[in-house]
Amino acid sequence: MRKSELVQFIKDQRSYLCVGLDTDLRKIPEHLLSEEDPIFEFNKAIIEATQEFCVAYKPNLAFYESLGPKGWISLQKTLEVIPKSHFTIADAKRGDIGNTASMYARAFFDVYGFDAVTVAPYMGSDSIEPFLDYPGKWAIVLGLTSNAGADDFEQLELKSGEKLYERVIQTVASFSSHEDTMFVAGATRTEELKKIREMLPDHFFLIPGVGAQGGNLEEVSKATLNDSCGILVNASRSIIYASNGQNFASAAAEEAKAMQVEMSRLLKVYASNAKSQD
Repeated sequence: MRKSELVQFIKDQRSYLCVGLDTDLRKIPEHLLSEEDPIFEFNKAIIEATQEFCVAYKPNLAFYESLGPKGWISLQKTLEVIPKSHFTIADAKRGDIGNTASMYARAFFDVYGFDAVTVAPYMGSDSIEPFLDYPGKWAIVLGLTSNAGADDFEQLELKSGEKLYERVIQTVASFSSHEDTMFVAGATRTEELKKIREMLPDHFFLIPGVGAQGGNLEEVSKATLNDSCGILVNASRSIIYASNGQNFASAAAEEAKAMQVEMSRLLKVYASNAKSQD
């Protein structure tokens, strides 16, 4: 999906919600466990219930890989029921180089048909560039994450005075484009989100951490929305595990709709303001 198509879909849906499919057998409703493929049945119901309120889905591959071959089958079946209109992200966080990176890109883009894959930039440009060889596909690069251990490396101050995460983002942006590269930026670091938006006025950000992790949707949106929207806000547990009963799908729909309604309002306020300031 090209950037212009994503931007138009966001406008049509009046939403920038990404639903994370972090589907855990230990957490899905008990009545689904008797199904032949409980993971798929859960995902299918979630997708059918939330598709009108979101623009993207992001399966976290660890939850599928941990189940062995059955998990990969569940993932493939899940991708087949996601509407073609929606943006799909393989949350894989791959970070290898050369032929290995090329094979990862082939797997996620050619075989599974994802629109984007998350990648780790620690090994430099040759860990990212193979993912940029696919027109209409995206590399989503880890930039500033919100986990506790992020400070071990991302916040290190370089001799230049900049933080390591700033150097990473600027370096990746220098050999890629806002048409094929997004950055992961955690929702719990609002002040730094503002700084990253100043650095990269035209890029999309994938922002996890709103909902169960405590990020504030309005603060995040105020800090990062641009005149093309420019963000995908991911919510996983707060939506897909809104209920563990028979009503799990309708409960997920209610949570997704509430976010979509708020996002529609925020787009009018902050994206419109950003456009008027250009």
